[in-house]
Amino acid sequence: MTQLSRAQITTKPATRSSRGIVAAQHRLAAEVGAEVLAAGGNAVDAAVAVSFAIGVVEPWMSGPAGGGAMMLDMAGTGPEALYYGMRAPAGLNPADFPLTGEKATGDLFPWKAVVEDRNVIGATAVAVPGVVDGIGKAHARYGRMPWAELIAPAVKLAKEGIEADWYVALLIASSTRVLARDPDAAARFLEDGQWPTVANWTALSDKRIDMSSMAPSLQAIADEGARALYDGDLGAALAADVEAKGGSLRRADLQAYQAVWQQARAVPYRDATLWVTPHLTAGPTISDVFSQLSTGFTPGQAPDAAAYAAYAEACDAAYAARLANDGDMGNDDPRAPSCTTHFSIVDAEGNMVAMTQTLLSIFGSRVVSPSTGLLLNNGIMWFDPEQGRPNSLAGGKRCLMNVCPVLGAAGDRKFAIGASGGRKIMPAVAQLASFLTDFGMGLDAAFHQPRIDASGDTVIADDTLPASVIESLEMRGPVVTARRAPFPYAFACPAGVLRDGAENYGATEIMSPWGEAVAG
Repeated sequence: MTQLSRAQITTKPATRSSRGIVAAQHRLAAEVGAEVLAAGGNAVDAAVAVSFAIGVVEPWMSGPAGGGAMMLDMAGTGPEALYYGMRAPAGLNPADFPLTGEKATGDLFPWKAVVEDRNVIGATAVAVPGVVDGIGKAHARYGRMPWAELIAPAVKLAKEGIEADWYVALLIASSTRVLARDPDAAARFLEDGQWPTVANWTALSDKRIDMSSMAPSLQAIADEGARALYDGDLGAALAADVEAKGGSLRRADLQAYQAVWQQARAVPYRDATLWVTPHLTAGPTISDVFSQLSTGFTPGQAPDAAAYAAYAEACDAAYAARLANDGDMGNDDPRAPSCTTHFSIVDAEGNMVAMTQTLLSIFGSRVVSPSTGLLLNNGIMWFDPEQGRPNSLAGGKRCLMNVCPVLGAAGDRKFAIGASGGRKIMPAVAQLASFLTDFGMGLDAAFHQPRIDASGDTVIADDTLPASVIESLEMRGPVVTARRAPFPYAFACPAGVLRDGAENYGATEIMSPWGEAVAG
């Protein structure tokens, strides 16, 4: 992993405002959401606008053809969870995913390898998407502004395309070989089979990735409503494209899909309360972590060696329970690129949304639907292709996700946080919540505080942590040190908002080149 110079210090101050704030992995999407807040929209209105906008400007992480979950805290209702995870198509046949007998390499999960990587790459890896129905249900219950008005900025961004800066070129270069397998994905993201030429250093050129084929689909969703992708001609076209490319998704799968409102799980923790998603996410896992932490250490003035050792122990125990009960093997590869996107929103009235959405792998299945212009998920990879396991692949089965949006309250402060980064998400969110509640940190300090990743057999520790912390961690098992860097991510990529009295704060991962918290 390329290291930054030790003399190079990166900071990204938190945004403070008495108005609403959107913290997202892409500045343009955060600005779209902030404009909605400024126009009188609430946190859910802003979430709708950000969801569609970020699916255009950061399409390799999420989009309308993905899935996820959100936590909401709207005035008068209390915390709620909304699950819109992906589902295996009903007609999927596990026999179509024969094992090679070897362990898979090169992606997020250490399942046994499937012939031709059919569960990872291509139309055979596509699951039933849930994002659009999920945000449609949230808007129907809480939205103030017209649905079509909230999607209009995403349509505009799709027509404009994505600036091909250094980060875009880097991400596309990391997936060039697999993108080249699908003619429609290659036409979208590659130039003559290679990654795109970067806009030159004078900043006078306007090299862009053409996203215009998404615009008609987004406009159809704006005009016809969220169910256009499920019950309408748009959904029929999407299903036909997947079938033509050899996948098992059918129109009936889309028509049967419904996002689900859930009762948030309350997690009492010392003098605070956290609320998490209750099922098929990392919500139950982080609940286990805080159960362990409640007796695992006594907070001092700042996180010390005992605190970080407790974080590692709690994550180990929680993941052991997750493996035994749910079968999610997770991501043990520290080199795996961050995928998924998370954004957190607080409005001027104190309403909050923590929303995570994903295609699963970076660029999902690496397949573009030619009729809709949508980059498709590879949700089938979430399932263990070996039969007889708790999370084994089966038709119609719901995917078990690593997403972990969290709401929290401690005294007069409340917050909404989450992250992207596969299995790295939960440890990052747990530590941030601990920084805020156990140590009374502000959002700025919490996001700059060094973290560890305890999501696998080896702990990855920020190399700026004191030697005493590293030594404490090494006493319990293998440790690798790494510097927070723009790519690849050794740690998760969080975004969060905090309300303290009448003041709001927002922050994103300090090393995210695009992440920004923008006031509305």
